[in-house]
Amino acid sequence: MLGAEDWTAIFLSLKLAGLTTVLLLLIAIPLAWHLAQTQGWWKTPLNALVALPLVLPPTVLGFYLLILLGPKGWIGQMMQAVGLETLPFSFNGLLLASMLYSLPFVVQPIQAVFSSFDKRLLEAAMTLGAHPLDAFLTVVLPLSKQGFLTATVLGFAHTIGEFGVVLMIGGNISGETRVVSVQLYNHVEAMNYQAAHGLAALLVLFSFAVLLSLYYLNRGK
Repeated sequence: MLGAEDWTAIFLSLKLAGLTTVLLLLIAIPLAWHLAQTQGWWKTPLNALVALPLVLPPTVLGFYLLILLGPKGWIGQMMQAVGLETLPFSFNGLLLASMLYSLPFVVQPIQAVFSSFDKRLLEAAMTLGAHPLDAFLTVVLPLSKQGFLTATVLGFAHTIGEFGVVLMIGGNISGETRVVSVQLYNHVEAMNYQAAHGLAALLVLFSFAVLLSLYYLNRGK
């Protein structure tokens, strides 16, 4: 049986995953298009930078964010200089960390579909008088729906499962930064295995549903 704090952590995780996914889609679309279309020397380093969270331990990312955003970090000092609160141990800090950590899971599926896009369709639309932005919105985006769906599912699911980076930058504040993975850790640390089983089983079912939906999406290509 899930308790009140469990449900608070679940709803906070859903809120975090939803906001992270929406904001990342806004960033990922132009970034993925640039990576798919450019042939400059900076493409490979930029691709590596975007993919870095795939191989970087989440605690390392969380640690450096904590240093940069903290009161003694250069970003934290700039924020304090203009009268803003620092981001560590706040929901906004958690959101920023989640966006950075889930970035490749949203960018790469969109980049893949953009890379396979038939440029002749875009050229034909522009030949007929369409503005480049209009052609992108009316031709490229509708034909890239598969990549957007995959990116949305992966970005949302990956954020739900985050632990190391959110614990480092957000801590363990009930109702503010205590997401479901941290709540599960608390149950295990307290040896409350019955409550831990409830949350763990919920996450297993969620993960299975995510994989099942991705297989169905890919089968529909």
